[in-house]
Amino acid sequence: MPDSHTLLLISSWLVYFILHSLLASIRVKQYVASRWPRAMPGYRLAFNVVAVLLLAVPLGLTLTASGPWIWRWSGLAAAVAFVLAAAAVLGFLWSLKFYDGSEFLGLRQLREHNSSVDDQEQFRLSPLHRWVRHPWYFFALVIIWTRDMNAEMLITAIMMTLYFVIGSRLEERKLLRYHGEIYQRYRRRVPGLVPLPWKYLRDSEVQTLADDPQHGDS
Repeated sequence: MPDSHTLLLISSWLVYFILHSLLASIRVKQYVASRWPRAMPGYRLAFNVVAVLLLAVPLGLTLTASGPWIWRWSGLAAAVAFVLAAAAVLGFLWSLKFYDGSEFLGLRQLREHNSSVDDQEQFRLSPLHRWVRHPWYFFALVIIWTRDMNAEMLITAIMMTLYFVIGSRLEERKLLRYHGEIYQRYRRRVPGLVPLPWKYLRDSEVQTLADDPQHGDS
């Protein structure tokens, strides 16, 4: 039987994932917009603040655990793990230049008093999106699975991986609503979480999607 700390860790991740998904859902945002329309310009910013604060609980339970190691990288394996994790961090930092950080954080919505329920970003393909639909999730998975693992860290790695799989599908429902057939075509050509060398968008395909008549209506 799992001990109390393990059960608390699993429960805290489940609560976090449920709340995060609910607060990100269109239905909840529509409810807030109908009841408290003046609050909507600050919704995205508040969502991000709440997400960070709630994350402190499961991460704290993970990082303060002192259970025995299940495995620890050593020698060449440790060097490879370090290089992969460093590359993922650098890839994430490089990818930021292709995102509208102000919109992602919610600052632009607040500044412009934008009360729209829908996300404001247009359909754009960064260089990384030619290879994987969710590059940030991919980088996070690399960082997670290159860590040394005790029981708590392994539970966290498994829970986060499951959430990335489920969460990416929930996120893509919204993307299909926003971008329709153009995103459907993109999704057929590019893998979701893990890049595959034989499955990517060529330059000509990126341009074809960019020139699609639906693109301007997204």
